[in-house]
Amino acid sequence: MESRLLLDHELLNHTLDRLAFQVYEQHLDVNNFAIIALQPRGVFLGRRMVERLKRIYNVGTINYGELDITFHRDDFRRRTEMLVPSKTNLDFSIEGRNILLVDDVLYTGRTVRAGLDAMLDFGRPAHVELMVLIDRRFSRELPVQPDYTGRVVDVVSDETVKVQWSENDMENKVILFSSTKKA
Repeated sequence: MESRLLLDHELLNHTLDRLAFQVYEQHLDVNNFAIIALQPRGVFLGRRMVERLKRIYNVGTINYGELDITFHRDDFRRRTEMLVPSKTNLDFSIEGRNILLVDDVLYTGRTVRAGLDAMLDFGRPAHVELMVLIDRRFSRELPVQPDYTGRVVDVVSDETVKVQWSENDMENKVILFSSTKKA
């Protein structure tokens, strides 16, 4: 399996800073705003967005939650392995709020659809925006487009985009894996 580095740690940090600026610019008043990260992979991006908004722009309290979508997926009954849900942590009301839904890679759009379904179990937001670190735009099965995108990557179906987050935030990167061999 061949791999290619799409974003190294430094470039990924610049991308995260740019995304944080775009969110801050759109949501100067965070009183009616919340960030909800989709479990499991969106939480890495969501936590980093909250941290950057607080550190760079001195934003005070930001409503932040993590949402499990396991039983809202359209394929959860078709899987052979037993699914283990992640913990949902939403300790605030989303009713009437502006929500930023966060995930790492937008591929088919099915995870975002499941996230919207799961979120509506907790209330009806006023407005929902989507942030993704990587947009695989040519693979969409559902009409979903992000409002905030770190990077658009044009890949074929046998290629995989993997975001590697480190716990200490020192070795984050995005890699493209290909199962085809070039001649």
